Amino acid sequence: MNAPAAQSRLTALGPGIIAAVSFALADVFSKLVFIAGSDVLTLSTFRSLFSLVVLFAWLQWRPPAVPHTPRQRWISLGLGVVFTGIVFGLFKAIELVEVPVAILSYFVYPLFTGIVGALIGIDKLSWRGAAAAIAAFLGLALIVGAHPGEIAFAGLGFAIGAAVLRTAVLLITRATLRDADARLITWYSIVSSTAIFVAISLATWNWNGPQTALGWFSLIVVSITVTIAVLTLFMSIERIGPFRSALLMNLEPLLATILSAPLLGEVITPVQALGGAIMLAALVAFQLRR
Repeated sequence: MNAPAAQSRLTALGPGIIAAVSFALADVFSKLVFIAGSDVLTLSTFRSLFSLVVLFAWLQWRPPAVPHTPRQRWISLGLGVVFTGIVFGLFKAIELVEVPVAILSYFVYPLFTGIVGALIGIDKLSWRGAAAAIAAFLGLALIVGAHPGEIAFAGLGFAIGAAVLRTAVLLITRATLRDADARLITWYSIVSSTAIFVAISLATWNWNGPQTALGWFSLIVVSITVTIAVLTLFMSIERIGPFRSALLMNLEPLLATILSAPLLGEVITPVQALGGAIMLAALVAFQLRR
């Protein structure tokens, strides 16, 4: 491959890779926030407010060409309510179990999306896709079942619950907001989810900031990396489309697993590593073959 072609491919794939790396960093550093004494509601509220401000500035800089209709706006605001559950569930899972286990468990959402989409008639599922889905679930079983006594099943439940809600968001978006600007969908979703987090924080008078400098640093890192991930994911979708962007997102659980060892001291067992490898390979095959 000549230099211009390689540079062109890197330019196309770069935003998606940055998004996956940023999400993985956010996954790992959120655990450091919890270790420093903060809680899920505080992290979720702070991160949401930060992302809201940055996304607002971005939309002022690059306003969408076509505004939402009132119907699209209300659907997007409703998706934000569901998104609140996704954020809380994923962060709660990371708080309760090892980051690799939480993220790999959460990443069953592409399987759920494909299977449920086929059942309700808005997607198709080939026999190769079904076989890949079965293999992915077997890989997940290895991850979870390697040392069941050491895994907090509540954490696993939060991860799976977040995956179910993510599936609902993806299917509703595909069915009702296919032609809507993705940036505006995210904007209205963040508006409603941030409002919910702020309301709950004020109602419960909940603010448990990190107790260490490392914890505060990690809180800032999570807020910045999630915002970068959202913005670069939009860029990736514009450049290479949603399908190839979704494939690149499979780097997130792999990178989160790798980063968890030096930053958190969380090392998964060989059986769990095997299960993760099977799951990620099957997930890529599922997205390619369904």
